[in-house]
Amino acid sequence: MIVGTDRRAFIWLIGLLVSLAWVVLWVWGRSPYGRFLHHGQMGAIGSDGSIATVFLPLALYLIGWTLMTAAMMLPTTFPLLEIFRRLTQRRPDGSQLMAIVIAGYLGVWLAFGIAAHSADWVLHQVAEHSPWLETNGWVIGAATLLLAGGFQFTRLKYRCLDKCRAPLSFVMERWQGRHEHRNALRLGIDHGIFCVGCCWALMLLMFGVGIGNIGWMLCLGAIMAVEKNMPWGRKISAPLGLALLGWGTLIFLNHSCF
Repeated sequence: MIVGTDRRAFIWLIGLLVSLAWVVLWVWGRSPYGRFLHHGQMGAIGSDGSIATVFLPLALYLIGWTLMTAAMMLPTTFPLLEIFRRLTQRRPDGSQLMAIVIAGYLGVWLAFGIAAHSADWVLHQVAEHSPWLETNGWVIGAATLLLAGGFQFTRLKYRCLDKCRAPLSFVMERWQGRHEHRNALRLGIDHGIFCVGCCWALMLLMFGVGIGNIGWMLCLGAIMAVEKNMPWGRKISAPLGLALLGWGTLIFLNHSCF
């Protein structure tokens, strides 16, 4: 009975965290500060060059990115978290260890968000100095779709996906019972690395629509959850890749004809 109660409490806690992230993003996106969730406007927000107007939008954007990854990615990693909970449920510091795992996992996604935003900023600087690219901004969106679609067929995608789809062995390889806090952090970081390795190309699509776009978040979050957790999830990777490649190709063909 106690075990069942602990599991229900854990499910409710994770559900509350994920729901809170969704609600905050939804409210934020409809507030006057919603522009901070759209990277395309950040250059204008910090155009006067002062420290406050440069770093404040970036800080807010990274907070939004972390909320987005919590909303989208924590549900996809629930099987691993549940296994870890069972292993540590009798420990007095079990909740602390779980928090460390989640912090390590989200920390990796935050690092990816910083790297992706930096690359995106450089790309926009190049576009601003290229009249052709500034006029044909659709090329960036189409190229992102083609990149995400092509990545679905790579060996790296499937290697990382297979790791994410085997949470029990993943936990047992890294949880040895000594140096518990360090191992918990390592577990969260390692899982985050493989999760980023599996899903980074799909997450780049959020840069095209804004991290506050709830519809895209729901769609991509559901796709990644199915890929990682459903018994037949691995089978959707190739059709998804074909769909993204087809979408990107249609955009190129549409603009090439006019």
